[in-house]
Amino acid sequence: MKCLYYVPHALLLLLLGACNEGGLWNNPYPVNDQGKSIYYSAFSERPKHLDPASAYSENEYIFLAQIYQPPLQYHFLKRPYALVPQAASAMPAVSYLDQSNRPLPDDAPADKVAFSVYEIRLRPDLHYQPHPAFARNANGNLEYHALTARDLRNIHTLNDFPHSGTRNVLAADYVYQIKRLAHPAIHSPIVGLMSEYIVGLKEYVTTLQQAKEKYPGRFLNLHDYPLEGVQIVDDHTYRIKIHGKYPQFSYWLAMSFFAPMPVEAERFYAQPGMAERNLVLDWWPVGSGPYYLSENDPNRRMVLARNPNFSGETYPDEGEAGDREAGLLADAGKPLPLIDKVVFSLEKETIPYWNKFLQGYYDAAGISSDSFDQAVQVSVSGEANVTDEMKAQGIQLSTSVATSTMYMGFNWLDPVVGGASERATKLRRAISIAVDFEEFISIFANGRGISAQSPIPPGIFGYREGEAGINHYVYDWVNGAPRRKAIHEARQLLAEAGYPDGLDEKTKQPLVIYLDTTVSGVGSKSRLDWLRKQLEKINLQLVVRSTDYNRFQDKIRKGDTQMFYFGWNADYPDPENFLFLLHGAQGKVAKGGENASNYHNPEYDHLFERMKNMENGPERQKIIDEMLEILRRDAPWIWGQHPKDYVLRHAWLHNSKPNKMANNNVKYLRIDPAQREELRNRWNQPKLAPLWLGGLALVFLAGWLWRVLWQREQAR
Repeated sequence: MKCLYYVPHALLLLLLGACNEGGLWNNPYPVNDQGKSIYYSAFSERPKHLDPASAYSENEYIFLAQIYQPPLQYHFLKRPYALVPQAASAMPAVSYLDQSNRPLPDDAPADKVAFSVYEIRLRPDLHYQPHPAFARNANGNLEYHALTARDLRNIHTLNDFPHSGTRNVLAADYVYQIKRLAHPAIHSPIVGLMSEYIVGLKEYVTTLQQAKEKYPGRFLNLHDYPLEGVQIVDDHTYRIKIHGKYPQFSYWLAMSFFAPMPVEAERFYAQPGMAERNLVLDWWPVGSGPYYLSENDPNRRMVLARNPNFSGETYPDEGEAGDREAGLLADAGKPLPLIDKVVFSLEKETIPYWNKFLQGYYDAAGISSDSFDQAVQVSVSGEANVTDEMKAQGIQLSTSVATSTMYMGFNWLDPVVGGASERATKLRRAISIAVDFEEFISIFANGRGISAQSPIPPGIFGYREGEAGINHYVYDWVNGAPRRKAIHEARQLLAEAGYPDGLDEKTKQPLVIYLDTTVSGVGSKSRLDWLRKQLEKINLQLVVRSTDYNRFQDKIRKGDTQMFYFGWNADYPDPENFLFLLHGAQGKVAKGGENASNYHNPEYDHLFERMKNMENGPERQKIIDEMLEILRRDAPWIWGQHPKDYVLRHAWLHNSKPNKMANNNVKYLRIDPAQREELRNRWNQPKLAPLWLGGLALVFLAGWLWRVLWQREQAR
């Protein structure tokens, strides 16, 4: 019976000894990863597409931007956002042609340019990641391009193939990928738009569809089908020919849609039996970027490993003012990437994600509304910083203004708030002053935003800082900052518009304003109540018409609104991508465009046509200034806010600077593994006292039980 006494002792010692055997008890990562240069992050849902011709969502680009190399990229540090070469050896050489394909001067007016030709010269040192699609046998033939069912019997992931290979990236691979946008089996989300620009792409869609129907089941090698608008010059040079003058096309060249695709990869994945094993481009990308996807288990984790064939990129040696002081240039000139491995773990809930970040198991984290007060404190002057609790852990805060604009629009077609009359203009200005977006940001966004002065957010060319950039119809410049005009000025404008004290001077009836919105869920009532109170300040009555998103969209399309709440996220960092939202030719009702306010001003439209295809420079800025003055005067929108993103990072994570246009920032990050290990150990030491007490209790219980049994045995 002695074993009853000694087993708890042994078990207790075993448990207590375990803390020294395999690292921290709560560490979710393998012990052999300790001390390595690994970046830990999370994802909340499986990316649907990892094929660069199909992917267009943020949760997909988080992976694709690390794997693929388009010709261009955004400079990591500079603001406003600037394009720089990535796979290209220099920025594309752009030339212009007339309708007869004769050369035009570089300063040719846009209406004279029939075609633009982009010549892209690639760096010669680009190589693909190790991949079985490139593996060759002793005879020099591709080893895995004639696989049988027997060959695939024990193959479940790419790692199950014993051999891999690589090769140089060629101009033909970039041409092949552009052709893939028209592939009938891919359904690229940008093929419609690009068909309006890339010469011959619209017809190419038909060509490939006919080829697929003519040869059903046969592999469609796009090299066999020429595309007029894309030509190979030599192994490392190709040209793209587009209709007209479209400077914004350069921004598309920084997206994964225009990354290279080797035909070997498509042919490899097209073999029978591969799709059933998820051996497809949507699951296993093939790129030449700094990382490749080494593990894809979307129900648990996804892992990026350093591409051993990647070279030629170094950390930038210049940035914007303050970057050097912030330590963001300490790694200037070092070869990229600076981190060897990236581990993304699945986290569907925010609370476990937040707790693991505080324990040091994630290197950076966003801030949910539930955690905001724990993480951030805002000073009297409005400056945000981390709380003392976060400061004690060395956690730092990065903030950035999103390239987004949230606004309240007036329907220009509405007889009350719409149109260019002095009455309607003053009414819109009065409402614009009354709706205090500074208060909205403070109450409902935890201060995470800045009041918009125009459609253009910070970081986009055309945005002006300081007094030169404020809306003088809504704000005064006081003590070096914008201050919203006093409410009595709004009441005065309302009276001048014919609504003294909110009453129609003709009918003596209160003026009622209707707002269409999709706002629903927790907190929606308080936001709408707040908005009603804003209009009550000038004695206007607000009636909210809430509906579902489909119905709301239908009302916007038909112009069946008076006021509405909307927003816009940048596709690319150019003022044209925001100012076109108020271009008359984009009117939602008349043209089915993105001008949801149906705003129309011939003077503005004329300036827009001049500005849209110009290169950034003083002349373009001057025209934008004129356009913004017109918009502020006409007030087709209440200019709303530009949201702010808040990101927390641990002290061991370096070179973390928000970049709202680029997604390939991981290669610039640097980790101090030793500091991370030290702090993790400090924050996650197990509380052994309860375990010792529990162990002692077991010992006494075992001793008592042994004594009872012994006494019973003696009594027999």
